[in-house]
Amino acid sequence: MDNSGLYVGLDIGTTSIKVIVAEKIKGQLNVIGVGNEPSNGLSRGVIVDIDQAAEAIRSAVNQAQEKASIEIKDVVVSVPANMLRIEDCNGLVTLDDQSREITAEDVRNVAVSALGTSLPQEREVIDIQPEEFIVDGFDDIQDPRGMVGVRLEMHGKLITGSKGIMHNLKKAVEKAGLNIISTVLTPLAEGHEILNDGEQDFGTTIIDLGGGQTTASVIHDHQLKYATTDPEGGEYITKDISIVLNTSVENAEKIKRDYGYADSLQASADNQFPVEIVGQAEPTYIDEHYLAEIIEARLSQIFDRIKNRLDQIQALELPGGIVLSGGVAALPGIAELAADQFNTNVRVYIPDQMGLRHPSFTAGLSLVSYFADLSDIEMIVRSAVGATSTRVPKFADEAEPQAPVSDKENQPKRKTQKKKRGEGIKNFFSDFFD
Repeated sequence: MDNSGLYVGLDIGTTSIKVIVAEKIKGQLNVIGVGNEPSNGLSRGVIVDIDQAAEAIRSAVNQAQEKASIEIKDVVVSVPANMLRIEDCNGLVTLDDQSREITAEDVRNVAVSALGTSLPQEREVIDIQPEEFIVDGFDDIQDPRGMVGVRLEMHGKLITGSKGIMHNLKKAVEKAGLNIISTVLTPLAEGHEILNDGEQDFGTTIIDLGGGQTTASVIHDHQLKYATTDPEGGEYITKDISIVLNTSVENAEKIKRDYGYADSLQASADNQFPVEIVGQAEPTYIDEHYLAEIIEARLSQIFDRIKNRLDQIQALELPGGIVLSGGVAALPGIAELAADQFNTNVRVYIPDQMGLRHPSFTAGLSLVSYFADLSDIEMIVRSAVGATSTRVPKFADEAEPQAPVSDKENQPKRKTQKKKRGEGIKNFFSDFFD
């Protein structure tokens, strides 16, 4: 569907809230306004104080309104992947005793049917993704409207999240004076925006390195197959720097942004910078290599935990490799560090929109791009989510779909360097954080 009009994406992150206003004309999406405000009332990607979050949302929206010269009322809101579950779903409706043309209402009805049986009280439907429709036994149909038949089926994926997380999210947005026209799961939106057709088809892992947490999601056959979150992100790196260098958190964040490297092998011990030490009148000079070892130690722990989960579903065998996004992905050398630890091809995604050329804007831009590009049939199916809140299937404890296996072609790289790196950082956590 070639939607035309204005779209506003609201990305509510742990460390910052971003508002993206975009206009789509003749298939071209152009950003016309941006708001960026430090977050309050959030922890590890979820809202824990509705009032504080609402105030921060209002501030970000006001910035975007002023730049875009519009009044913002309707927003598309990002949903984090915390406590996410993904399940197959199937729907079936009988149209009439005699064949007739299938309508949009029939498509909506079969989507409602696909919601299935009762949903546990603590769960809420976030999205339903159609994979194929079947008309009178003929399968692999993407849009059945206008076809003639008596029996319509739909196979798809049902995505649910925590009702508590969703309630707090919606409440904070509404308290900020906004109307939610749609909620969009962040990994789905990012998969649409940052992966090309081949990467979505053959399979790719996206690792979103946010301030409060890290999210890994697997896109395969143009569907979200798996998502998991790690409770550590850029804030933890900043705290590590603050503790090890005995400086304030504010100084640590500035040092990380100005001098930080993710890969200690790329940082120089000859380049030094001043650090304001608590309790000292004069600054102490620290070299970039020492700082990089602090950063790398924390990133290595995050990557190790993510790798263990991805290995369980063989996601790292997928040919698309890994794409990094999120604010932490801006650290120099992070692609090399990730390639070394995951033993696969890695690239960093940076938006190409003017004024948004930083990985931290990926989620916000992805929201408006994803929603603006939704097809008619996807919109019809999504409308079924609001039709009922009590008819969906039971879930396993966690969706762990099996990714296809392929032979490993790439041998581990930089083995000698990796050994040296390990020797340089292995004592950081035992010395400072045990």
